[in-house]
Amino acid sequence: MMWQAATPRLVLASASPSRRALLEQAGLRFAVQPAAVDETEAKRGARAAGMSAQDTALLLADLKAERVAGHDPDLLVIGSDQLLVCADRWFDKPIDLADAREHLRALRGRTHELATAVVCRRGGQMVWHHLARPRLTMRAFSEEFLEDYLAGEGMALTTTVGAYRLEGLGVHLFDRVEGEHAAILGLPLLPLLGFLRQHGVLR
Repeated sequence: MMWQAATPRLVLASASPSRRALLEQAGLRFAVQPAAVDETEAKRGARAAGMSAQDTALLLADLKAERVAGHDPDLLVIGSDQLLVCADRWFDKPIDLADAREHLRALRGRTHELATAVVCRRGGQMVWHHLARPRLTMRAFSEEFLEDYLAGEGMALTTTVGAYRLEGLGVHLFDRVEGEHAAILGLPLLPLLGFLRQHGVLR
């Protein structure tokens, strides 16, 4: 992209295909380097410390960026994380289709929030962060629909925190969606692009 500066080099500290696709569709040049973070342990510690889901998402996003960034001033590392919260329950990615079925039954007919955090680090320092909080209301779909949906999406559902892909068949699950589409997919893109312009990465 002609309006992206040569330095700093952008790195996405995530293995998420959705986040990678969002940056690619925006025309950015970047490398992908997933960070090895024990998210389960970090979430357990955060809950024990009384942290909110929103603060925990920011913590996890920063841990990922920190692992990759080191102290290299030539890198601008993007870390992101997303937690799904319904009532007081935090949802993790389902481990299999049976788990996905249970998640969707628990979310059916209810409104949930996605705490979607993004952090940028450069030279060992956090230079920017943002938290988006999209709200989604699932319709009261039937058991027959649920089984057809699970069969249609298959194991792809285990890659998403809510057992749905809004960019695919998951759109049929909802009555109402509030928030930036990219933030629902896992990365608040418009605020990130705004920061990259302010930081001189983009013109």
